[in-house]
Amino acid sequence: MNKNFNKVKQLDMWVGPVDPQPIDGGLTNANFLVHDGGRDYFVRVGEDVTAHGIVRAHEVEASRAAHEAGISPRVIKARPGIMVLEFIEGRTLTEQDVQQDEYLEAIIPLVRTCHRRVPQYFRGNALIFWVFQVVRNYAGLLTEGGSRMVSRLPDLMDSAEILEQAVGPVEIVFGHNDLLAANFIDDGKRLWLVDYDYGGFNSPLFDLGGLASNNSLSPAQETWMLEEYFGEVTSERRWVSYQAMKCASLLRESMWSMVSEIHSALDFDYRAYTEENLSRYEAALSHFMALKQS
Repeated sequence: MNKNFNKVKQLDMWVGPVDPQPIDGGLTNANFLVHDGGRDYFVRVGEDVTAHGIVRAHEVEASRAAHEAGISPRVIKARPGIMVLEFIEGRTLTEQDVQQDEYLEAIIPLVRTCHRRVPQYFRGNALIFWVFQVVRNYAGLLTEGGSRMVSRLPDLMDSAEILEQAVGPVEIVFGHNDLLAANFIDDGKRLWLVDYDYGGFNSPLFDLGGLASNNSLSPAQETWMLEEYFGEVTSERRWVSYQAMKCASLLRESMWSMVSEIHSALDFDYRAYTEENLSRYEAALSHFMALKQS
């Protein structure tokens, strides 16, 4: 923490002495609130995370593009391993918030804007986030790292292959790819979508499936979400593809946590997080397999 604190404190942009205040929440970075010159700033500190495919220079460009698209705060300054954004006074959402219809109705247009408008402003080469390649890479890292979960990998990879085939051909948009409730901020007037560590081109179904799985949406809300996003009644083909992507989003979250168990130095109970998400994944997969057979 002291190293990150000093990095923030010693930035050459401050007009006076600053006392960076840590903000909880980052699992791949350290976050700080800085008050300087009568303004508040949000500062993210973090290097590239090869194990998770996080490229900070790409995150900066995605954050800039998201601001230009009108959905994320402005990037004030960026240096290797550090990014300063305008501070949004508000509160991060919870799963219970996202489950409320009024919030969900505001979230879907925000997600659609991310998908459609961010690539209009993104500069440079952009990454692709294909969840099935992500989990294949995770399986390799877990095997090489001697993970406690190695014995589970063959079954997990077999189910991933089934899910990838079930997804079928996809539309490509610029996905956020990490739609946890805490990545939405309510400032009292509007919602913001933040944290583009995993941003990249993907199927819109991954974000929609992740939104549903991360926030325990009801089947009725899922149906509404798909019809609201696409503007049409959901076909059986799209419903199956969506359910497969929802399972894949939970598998990725589970394996993200498994990899973090052996690669992250942060003080976080990744083991419990792994077990929680594996339980969610297994329930979703069971539902999907029953759907596929019906």
